Amino acid sequence: MRYARYHMLATILALSFPTAGPAADAPDPFQPARRIVAKTYDSGFPDAHDVYNAMGTGSDGRIYYVLSAEKYDVGAKMYALDPATQKITCLGDLTEACGEKGAKAIVQGKSHVNFVESGGRLFFATHIGFYSIVDGMETMGIPPEGWRPYPGGHLLAYDIGARKFEDFGIAPEREGVLTFNMDTRRNRGFGITWPSGMFFRFDYAKRDMKNFGKTCAEGEAAQGAKYRTVCRSIAVDPEDGSAYYSTSEGNIFRYRADTDSVERIEGEDLRKDYFGQYDPTSPGHMGYNWRMTFYRPADKMIYGVHGNSGYLFRFDPRARRIEVLDRITSDVSKRSGMFDQFSYGYLGFALGPDGDTIHYLTGGPIYIDGKRVKGKDSIAMGAAKGLENLHLVTYHIPTGRCRDQGAIFYPDGQRPLYINSIAIGKDGSVYSLARITENGKTRTDLFCAQGPFAP
Repeated sequence: MRYARYHMLATILALSFPTAGPAADAPDPFQPARRIVAKTYDSGFPDAHDVYNAMGTGSDGRIYYVLSAEKYDVGAKMYALDPATQKITCLGDLTEACGEKGAKAIVQGKSHVNFVESGGRLFFATHIGFYSIVDGMETMGIPPEGWRPYPGGHLLAYDIGARKFEDFGIAPEREGVLTFNMDTRRNRGFGITWPSGMFFRFDYAKRDMKNFGKTCAEGEAAQGAKYRTVCRSIAVDPEDGSAYYSTSEGNIFRYRADTDSVERIEGEDLRKDYFGQYDPTSPGHMGYNWRMTFYRPADKMIYGVHGNSGYLFRFDPRARRIEVLDRITSDVSKRSGMFDQFSYGYLGFALGPDGDTIHYLTGGPIYIDGKRVKGKDSIAMGAAKGLENLHLVTYHIPTGRCRDQGAIFYPDGQRPLYINSIAIGKDGSVYSLARITENGKTRTDLFCAQGPFAP
């Protein structure tokens, strides 16, 4: 139903909206100044649904990705694109990789985390894709008659050379794995579960799991005073093995590798006036949580974006200090002065192959006849509140230059919708996963904006 509603509006606007023409025809500052035409792919999975993270560029140069599914009996599938040959290979079904084929349990419908490569293997985790909607909020899907509940997210690895999966076990309390990262030097993985928001550590060498409990009241498993939106990004400092996560109240917590314990960072937090004002107990936003982060080896800093406001910041883990750098939204968003349409902000945030340039896939408002196309005022989960353009914004760290590279369209004028993932090829091309409509049918699939993009 959501597919049909958004794509009907998208089709109408694609025919009438002036940004589908050359940049010279759109001098209005409330229209995108540049247009990027992206190539689309068909991975052969018609049931593929919206994807969050689930991408990465391997050391072999291939683009690895997972396509999610929202049905109780259709599992997510993992693929690889070889940019040199343009060939896509299906690597496997995640439910089968977890040893649950034929188990009559709700399948492994998605991966919600990016790949971390170590020793020729891609480490990641699985998540549920089948939900029940209660009061507008996503909850664990209720299995139909004859089916068992979701068995829990698995910690997986894919061996690039051997082309096979390895299963390291199930997340605490059989919840899904919403957030994941890895300290590759110490062979430790870190995760946060959904819906309760439990933080855990996994030692891959010892196959030892330690659950540190709930990070944020009752997480997204509750309503009312005990509700908190769960953090979507764990930042790992490889220098000392620390792992950092945030809460919707804006607190920052640190896992200490030396003591195998978790502590709250004192004297600094994410409660910045620039980020806005939030009630952590209300759904439909990330609160003061950071949306996405990464560690940059060149300056040993953690870079992050606050999803709702679009502000870029860096966190110095040694000085324990946050520096707000710039608002890395589209130029049109800056001129409108409004937040963008995805209620949680955007996950397509990564460092380019030069080690200096941040690439961010973010929203931008649509203006028709001088009027902004307005979406819903609020929503109770992570979703688009209305239709928007997709922009690629880059930020060059050494010079501080922020540049809106342009709005992305498919060759037929369609807009990519529901974008929350990114992988950057070795040549600087930007890959992501979005809704694509062909022959009257909509699926989520891979697309590529040819790079590199000058910072």
